[in-house]
Amino acid sequence: MQPVAWARGRRNASSIPAAGTRSRTEERRPWGRRGTARGGGGSMTSVAQSSVQAEMIEVAGTPVALRRRGAGAPLLFLHGAGFTGLWTAFLEELSSAAEVWAPDHIGFGATPAQDWMTGVDDLVLHYEDLRREQGWERIDVVGYSLGGWIAAAYATVYPERVGRLVLITPVGLRVPGKPIADVMMMTPQRLYATLFNDPTNIPQVAPDPSDLGVVVHIYEEMTTVARLLWNPRHDPKLPRRLRRITSPALIVGAEDDRLVPNEMCDLYASLIGGARVERVPGTGHALIIEQPERTARLVLDFLGEGR
Repeated sequence: MQPVAWARGRRNASSIPAAGTRSRTEERRPWGRRGTARGGGGSMTSVAQSSVQAEMIEVAGTPVALRRRGAGAPLLFLHGAGFTGLWTAFLEELSSAAEVWAPDHIGFGATPAQDWMTGVDDLVLHYEDLRREQGWERIDVVGYSLGGWIAAAYATVYPERVGRLVLITPVGLRVPGKPIADVMMMTPQRLYATLFNDPTNIPQVAPDPSDLGVVVHIYEEMTTVARLLWNPRHDPKLPRRLRRITSPALIVGAEDDRLVPNEMCDLYASLIGGARVERVPGTGHALIIEQPERTARLVLDFLGEGR
């Protein structure tokens, strides 16, 4: 789980512009500065691609903010508990080989909260509604952090609908004696140090504390995080259910994850038949920001094995 501290200011769902247009809110990007962060191989990679704007769709009557780009087979990206409202360099890399669909979860980003959404199981059904409405027979699913938990849970309920499954620094399981860090008790400074192996990446995604809309939105998202992750911060039923996953699975871990035990990835791999673990050197939990190119290359190579 990564924090909600990078979320942009909340807007009414109807105010999201259509794809290809830009609002004044998006031009000033209150959730963080557009800049550069070190990508794979030491290159400099843009953190946020402002050319990909949000559009609003409906999923079973629920308004959902969505960013999408690319061509080819559809790829569903499920974000973590932060970095909402950003089209990251990692997603841009993925879109070079697939049609990436990156929705904001219910209660995150620009997707309004819903009273009926109280757990990961509700999001599983929500994304099955999306799959059905889009007419996808099977879909590759990539989940990061909280999104990894959602992706894994989805694959246990609908194993026949998942082509390939990628979990990136996922949460959702309990590593005995090694709980995940409690982000709600951390100062921003400690939180950043926990998330990032390379502190030079922090300014690229840090929020603007002077923007009241950002501060309000952070607390709104924290309410959703609490619904999903609070007491316990894992699903005690998930370990047994993971054996139901039949799709090829890749677990991508950080070199030094200070938020989630490094053993979490190995635990997932041990419970999903045939899954393998790859780790990205020089990264912490926020590896999709620290090493977007290397992380995306691992994912794309794995997805390409099924083509």
